[in-house]
Amino acid sequence: MAEPLLTFEDFAPGEVAEYGDWLVDRDDMLAFAREYDPQPMHLFEEAARESMLGGLIASGWYTIALLMRINCDHMLLHAASLGAPGVESVEWLAPVRAGDRLRVRRTTLATRPSKSRPEMGFVTFAFDVINQDGVVAMRQVNPVMLGRRDRSAA
Repeated sequence: MAEPLLTFEDFAPGEVAEYGDWLVDRDDMLAFAREYDPQPMHLFEEAARESMLGGLIASGWYTIALLMRINCDHMLLHAASLGAPGVESVEWLAPVRAGDRLRVRRTTLATRPSKSRPEMGFVTFAFDVINQDGVVAMRQVNPVMLGRRDRSAA
C-alpha cells in the first residue's frame, strides 16, 4: 500500500476545503429510512406533507452517513486516518430532500499532538453539509486521529 498522502502536519487551524457532489437518491433515502429510521416524515409522502417540514425529508442519520461517505472519498481514504475518539456535536439545520446535491465544507478548528502517542495527533474539524442552494443542512464537529509524517516527532 502506498504511503498516505495526508498526515497530521497537513492540517492547520483555519484551513477550509470544499469537496463532494452527492446527489441524494430518493430510493436510497427511503431504503435507509425503512431500515434505520422509519418515522413517517422519512417514509410517507402524505404524512411528510402534513408535517411542519412540508414534504419528505431524509433522516438526519442518513445525512451523517452521506457525510462519512463524502469524507472517505475526498479525504479519509487518502490520509493516515486512525479513526476518531467521538463526535463533539451534530446539528441538523435544514432538511435534506431527494434530489438535493450535497457537498462538504471542512474547516480545521484545532490541532494537537498526542501526549501519550507521539506517532499521532488530533485534528478537530467542523464538517458542514451544504446543499445546492448554499444552505448548510448539517454541521458535525469532531476530532480525527491522524498519523504524523515524522513518527519520531514530539
